[in-house]
Amino acid sequence: MTGAPEVVSAVRAAKQYLTFVSAGPFQYAVAEALALPDRYYTELADRLRTTRDLLSEGLREAGLTVYRPAGTYFVTTDIRPLGESDGLAFCRGLPERCGAVAIPNAVFYDHREEGAHFVRFAFCKRPEVIREAGARLARLADRP
Repeated sequence: MTGAPEVVSAVRAAKQYLTFVSAGPFQYAVAEALALPDRYYTELADRLRTTRDLLSEGLREAGLTVYRPAGTYFVTTDIRPLGESDGLAFCRGLPERCGAVAIPNAVFYDHREEGAHFVRFAFCKRPEVIREAGARLARLADRP
């Protein structure tokens, strides 16, 4: 590393701090979470399962192929049944088309073209929000 000695020293100190204690602030949150009763996690899993199933059904009714997740709060879909193949363009147009949003999966791929036709929707929302999203997404099935 080159540069003024005080800058080099500051950068090294910051790197040292960030490398070894970056998760330090999270320890308090983790301690609180570990102290919660098992019931909290059971109810959380039940709520997420309910909203996952609710969103999955709405996405199927909208004409998308749905891949039901087991360990995340995103439902991945294939947009090709709607005649779409570009997930990025699909996601950019979705708010205007029906007032909902999705994330293009291609951004997570080394070879973006392999994930171009997949998009994901978050279901970590209140059931009434998921129901409204399903109603809005149903507009996709009505479009040519």
